[in-house]
Amino acid sequence: MEEEKGAVAQSLIDVVNEISSVSEYRTTVKKLCSNLARRLKLLVPMFEEIRESNEPINEDTLKTLVSLKEAMSSAKDYLKFCSQGSKIYLVMEREQVASKLMEVSVQLEQSLSKIPYEDLEISDEVREQVELVLSQFRRAKGRVDASDDELYEDLQSLCIRSSDLDDYQPALQRVAKKLHLMEIPDLAQESVALHEMVASSGGDAGESIEEMAMALKLIKDFVQMETDNSEDQNVGVNSSSNGQTSTAASHKIPVIPDDFRCPISLEMMRDPVIVSTGQTYERTCIEKWIEAGHSTCPKTQQALTSTTLTPNYVLRSLIAQWCEANDIEPPKPPSSLRPRKVSSFSSPAEANKIEDLMWRLAYGNPEDQRSAAGEIRLLAKRNADNRVAIAEAGAIPLLVGLLATPDSRIQEHSVTALLNLSICENNKGAIVSAGAIPGIVQVLKKGSMEARENAAATLFSLSVIDENKVTIGALGAIPPLVILLNEGTQRGKKDAATALFNLCIYQGNKGKAIRAGVIPTLTRLLTEPGSGMVDEALAILAILSSHPEGKAIIGSSDAVPSLVEFIRTGSPRNRENAAAVLVHLCSGDPQHLVEAQKLGLMGPLIDLAGNGTDRGKRKAAQLLERISRLAEQQKETAAHAQNKEEAEPTHSASTTEAADT
Repeated sequence: MEEEKGAVAQSLIDVVNEISSVSEYRTTVKKLCSNLARRLKLLVPMFEEIRESNEPINEDTLKTLVSLKEAMSSAKDYLKFCSQGSKIYLVMEREQVASKLMEVSVQLEQSLSKIPYEDLEISDEVREQVELVLSQFRRAKGRVDASDDELYEDLQSLCIRSSDLDDYQPALQRVAKKLHLMEIPDLAQESVALHEMVASSGGDAGESIEEMAMALKLIKDFVQMETDNSEDQNVGVNSSSNGQTSTAASHKIPVIPDDFRCPISLEMMRDPVIVSTGQTYERTCIEKWIEAGHSTCPKTQQALTSTTLTPNYVLRSLIAQWCEANDIEPPKPPSSLRPRKVSSFSSPAEANKIEDLMWRLAYGNPEDQRSAAGEIRLLAKRNADNRVAIAEAGAIPLLVGLLATPDSRIQEHSVTALLNLSICENNKGAIVSAGAIPGIVQVLKKGSMEARENAAATLFSLSVIDENKVTIGALGAIPPLVILLNEGTQRGKKDAATALFNLCIYQGNKGKAIRAGVIPTLTRLLTEPGSGMVDEALAILAILSSHPEGKAIIGSSDAVPSLVEFIRTGSPRNRENAAAVLVHLCSGDPQHLVEAQKLGLMGPLIDLAGNGTDRGKRKAAQLLERISRLAEQQKETAAHAQNKEEAEPTHSASTTEAADT
């Protein structure tokens, strides 16, 4: 039964990992699917505690876990379909899609509500997180997001069209734009999705799928017609002013060099980027290729070792020079093509400044790179618009590359610039995807003190996203954070502590921190005069005390007197964390409870139960209950001993009488 429990827990983790690998959902279901995936990811700490627990479970509990696994698998299949399935189908069969989501949510809610936390030794922190997820499922059960009725009606009209194509031009335009079917790769992907649905039905597509296929053909024809019209207009615009016709002018348009064309779209590139194989593509085309689930280079078919896209500034400059030499309007830079809020770089001069900084980062000498990284560091610190604009200009991969430089100032500027950019939520994922974590960890180990401090702060910022906690811990960040906590400046210790706290919320990182020796450092900070680290130390100990190894080390470190004192005189938050640590210690060894009582725990504990924070009250109630149980056990033990003593003289007297006789 123990092996089966571990296997089921691991399979649940594997399901969540598969869900996490889904990069994007179709626009029409993106919000609903993202919310569902986010909730399921929050269950991983519980699955890890179940896997690592040594407590045996009964058959009913195992059946509950198997039922949850089936519900999770159904959710995974649903999310994968919403990521890879037909966009047209998701709109036309919206009621069926919504019904399936409701079915999956109900199945998950029912399975989660049956989890026996006590039998599985689930810690309080993880239990609270799971109950939060469960309440979210219950609230979402009766709520349906508003759908796009216009999009549905437009598609329906295309499926049952009864007149010429010209009558459907406005509807075609709206559908193509809303479903992002304006380019050939997107249309090809949609065609494949519909074809797979036909194949999965055994060749019997049904009338509705056939209608969807006909609607897709109309959209393809419309997009092709729009592309042809656009090319004709470009010919007319570039005709000479001496009265030559557009036909004559078209013969004078120079042939675009193949190196300037994207291998996917075959059009001149506006925002060329380099992939890991060294090939260059138009950014939007290769992004869509990767989002579709492909992991190979379209041109060479080699495996992509990473999804990092590096701006090809040299090629962009060559394209601009060629356009100027041939009297062709150069392609607009990507920043002007993307809608964004009013930015501090709205003027051409400021936009050129960012472009210049990117060039210096990519191709400058060390002095240029140092000054450019320093300027980006300051600009990214200034405001949110700057952080968006700098990231869009392609700074993140360039800064990540500079983390490995031997120049300490470049290294410091680069890691601090990444810290400032990570304040923007959308940039966090881009920084991790660019492979920044190993470089940041290296700076944390070997950089200057200021660079190490900012590296720790960057890891804290990135670890706000749950999946990043796993990545950061797996890539070796925890031991150097513990070292910084032990030997850093006051600011360095604070940065290390906040990063460790966030990382240790993930169950798999607790053991790493404990084995890195964090607990002796934390207990020292509790009693060190003027350390200023009591709040952070207690908060981390409260998390680590739920781990078996952590509980054992804290218990052997003579921490009980300090914990009792914090419950008596600490701040509200420190009182609750000290009580939380004591709860875990006493669950394994009642002697800690006896020691705490001798140190005068009862009075402060009763006060905490009545006047503490909500969590503090719960922890105090648990301790009081254990004290009560311990007192009853002591009474029973004393009564049993007394009865035994009273029985022994009687037995001796009977033996003496028998001997006399």
